[in-house]
Amino acid sequence: MLEALDVRSDGIYVDCTFGRGGHSRAILERLGERGRLLALDRDLDAVRAADAIDDPRLTVRHASFGGVAQVARELGLQEVDGMLLDLGVSSPQLEDSRRGFSFRLDGPLDMRMDASRGTTAAQWLATASESEIGEVIRTYGEERFAGQIARAIVAARSGGAVDTTRKLAQIVGKAVRTREPGQDPATRTFQALRIFLNQELEELSLALGCALELLRAGGRLAVISFHSLEDRIVKRFMRDNSQPPPLPKGLAVRESERPRPKLRLVGKPMRPSARELAENPRSRSAILRVAERLAPGAREEAPA
Repeated sequence: MLEALDVRSDGIYVDCTFGRGGHSRAILERLGERGRLLALDRDLDAVRAADAIDDPRLTVRHASFGGVAQVARELGLQEVDGMLLDLGVSSPQLEDSRRGFSFRLDGPLDMRMDASRGTTAAQWLATASESEIGEVIRTYGEERFAGQIARAIVAARSGGAVDTTRKLAQIVGKAVRTREPGQDPATRTFQALRIFLNQELEELSLALGCALELLRAGGRLAVISFHSLEDRIVKRFMRDNSQPPPLPKGLAVRESERPRPKLRLVGKPMRPSARELAENPRSRSAILRVAERLAPGAREEAPA
């Protein structure tokens, strides 16, 4: 990630997903006295954890990354040299049973990234129709048994609220007849509900648009995604913006007048090494994509 961002000692960077500060600390180590880092997180626990970093170069804000451009403007930041998004749920969130993200730990079925606002998974499941539940699980979890799972949830709630992670995991386990090797049958359903309730894909699209607005020429965007829905959005965004905008068919223009791409792809997508997988098994599905902001009128070069 540090190599991808090409961190300069006097640069201004944004860690859009602070978590517990691993990436932010690494960036701060490379920054000089004039460097600056803005870190965002929609999880109040993460924001509180940032209090442990006593560094005047760091500014932390409680905000979702879809609003990064607004936060930057409020702080007087017109341009930045790099932006990082490390998507998905963090290990502290998974390991805290009170948050309701993990089917392996019994706890309240919450799943909100920002526990200070919004609807919990239990509240939504209590009122959503069978078709709505099935559509969410199918769309955001890519679950082929979405219909059966939705019917089982609606049937189960007639006997009491589906309000804990264990209850939901057991309902899904009984509804899914075919198990994927090495994967709990509840994996896709929990993923789908989390993504839907937190509007994660919509927030991602907003943040990517903010990158085009905030990055100065030569600034880098680095995105770590963990499942196909996220990566598909990132891949298409970087691909589309690394090509000249399409012109109307048959329109005659000089080469010098052709619209220029906004981004240059940097390197190939990176996946975790064998060593990383051994030290951090949760990284197994991670993929890092990097792009560089081009100056207006600049010609795109072949990917580095």
